[in-house]
Amino acid sequence: MADDGIYTKNADIQALAGVNAGAAAKLTAQTDVYVLNVENRINIATDTDWSTLWTAGSLDSTLKLILTETGAAACAMNVINADMTAMSGRERETILDYLNTIYEENIKLLLDKDKKANIIDGITE
Repeated sequence: MADDGIYTKNADIQALAGVNAGAAAKLTAQTDVYVLNVENRINIATDTDWSTLWTAGSLDSTLKLILTETGAAACAMNVINADMTAMSGRERETILDYLNTIYEENIKLLLDKDKKANIIDGITE
């Protein structure tokens, strides 16, 4: 299967899930199950259709990196939870906390109306 996401790709998910995440859980066929749901959740949580803006070429590279990292972090949490036998409990807890922090901090950035307006307005002018 090919990567199904607009702004979240398997390589990014694998990198954030880590080398000790379950090999089967990191396969593209597995992560494709999560990607579109995660991207939709980000779009809804931030009240912005980032997928359409990405596809239209309306986003700068900085914002694209934030979106990619946010989606990959959320998907990586799903990968780790899908195969909890691949890591020790402590390792799993540590990486899930780290990924959740990335996700939450990036959502805050994406929700910042002033930053969002400047980025989108600056591109569309």
